[in-house]
Amino acid sequence: MTPDPHPAAPPDPHPHPLRFGYGTNGLADLRLADALHLLAYLGYDGVGLTLDHMHLDPFAPDVAARTRSTAALLGALGLEVTVETGARYVLDPRRKHGPSLLDPAPEDRARRVDLLIRAVRIAADLGAHAVHCFSGTLPDGTDPDTAWKRLADSLTPVLDAAATAGVPLAVEPEPGHLLATLADFHRLRHELGDPEHLGLTLDLGHCQCLEPLPPADCVRAAAPWLRHVQIEDMRRGAHEHLPLGEGEMDFPAVLAALAGTGYQGLTVVELPRHSHAGPHYAERSLPFLRHATPSPQGSPR
Repeated sequence: MTPDPHPAAPPDPHPHPLRFGYGTNGLADLRLADALHLLAYLGYDGVGLTLDHMHLDPFAPDVAARTRSTAALLGALGLEVTVETGARYVLDPRRKHGPSLLDPAPEDRARRVDLLIRAVRIAADLGAHAVHCFSGTLPDGTDPDTAWKRLADSLTPVLDAAATAGVPLAVEPEPGHLLATLADFHRLRHELGDPEHLGLTLDLGHCQCLEPLPPADCVRAAAPWLRHVQIEDMRRGAHEHLPLGEGEMDFPAVLAALAGTGYQGLTVVELPRHSHAGPHYAERSLPFLRHATPSPQGSPR
């Protein structure tokens, strides 16, 4: 009998209050199936799946068949999934994250809306916890009030699709974007009338980078709206995703706060600029997080 090239990791005898995943944008040099097998082998609970030309291209003519195949593989491997939409060049090969929901041209904004609606449908077919998105940067010559209106108007049809599919839309505050902070998320939430399917992607490194509250306090403040969590290390004032343990994050404190909220989704390691060594960082990140996470009795492992 030929040995399985991707044997399952032995079951972990210790329960964990949090469920950890790894982002495929940090495994871009692997085929998607190979990335999923790797994460299952390492013992991850799930995956943050970035829709991109190399990993479940949302514009591929056979995307429906690929989605069915991916759903079957996720099920066979026991991996949960959140769909992420941060692919840098999936819409425009020359402009990072372009076009955005804030672009002056309606047809450009419509292209981003179309991507997000496609992502919602794919997420529903995968059984995903949520669909992640972001605002984009303020275009040159656009005043902030106009940009906020464009953002709210652009997200309205996406939220309608999310409500129909029963999949939350989780907006991420991103340093340098129009919607950069938790306060900005609440501005959007109020401008949209607090729709049921609007939630929050909280990147814990971004909290370390620029939020006025410590990351653990950000988690507690954001708890009612949390639908997706990303994690990496970071230093104050520097938006640079670092491997775990190489920045200033107090991981036991922030993970204890997250566990204390009762959050049930995935906490996904976000290291897109370390994709050249993705398997290495995926292997070392999960033991780090498990060691830093409080046990059900309240002490780190």
